[in-house]
Amino acid sequence: MGFFTKDLKTMDDLLLHGLQDIYYSEQQIIKALPKMIEKATNRDLVAGLKNHLEETNKQIERLEKAFEKLGKGPSGTQCPAIDGLIKEANETAGEIEDKTVLDAAIVANAQAVEHYEICRYGTLIAWAEELGHDDIVRFLTTNLNEEKAANTKLNTVALRKGVNKKASTAA
Repeated sequence: MGFFTKDLKTMDDLLLHGLQDIYYSEQQIIKALPKMIEKATNRDLVAGLKNHLEETNKQIERLEKAFEKLGKGPSGTQCPAIDGLIKEANETAGEIEDKTVLDAAIVANAQAVEHYEICRYGTLIAWAEELGHDDIVRFLTTNLNEEKAANTKLNTVALRKGVNKKASTAA
């Protein structure tokens, strides 16, 4: 069920579908992060990805609480957007031999995922606020803040911790 389907008739339907979308997305990220961690060589990047893997598990727990508040069981709906971002990340990683360039690509791919999540959580917060689901807003806001922090950490790794600099000098 996509966002432009006849099954979505109300804001409540939109909110539930959006929660299912991000729930599925977070579960796919849980599967993808260990592969990124395994391929990364920069220790700051590895540490950041490991930390975000732990955060993502907690984000899934918060999403499950949001479903519970709505009286629904947690469930996901396939998200072509996250599937595409992860597929692109895997394809890119498979094409790069130089480890320093690979680290830069991992940062970029991880940031693409973070930006998607930031967008999705922001929308869900707005919808939940409009519908008066303050308890759900708190869960989603915590997740959003973690996604923003993860993106900032990735920026730091790329720019201040030298990942981009090292990649730019690769032969």
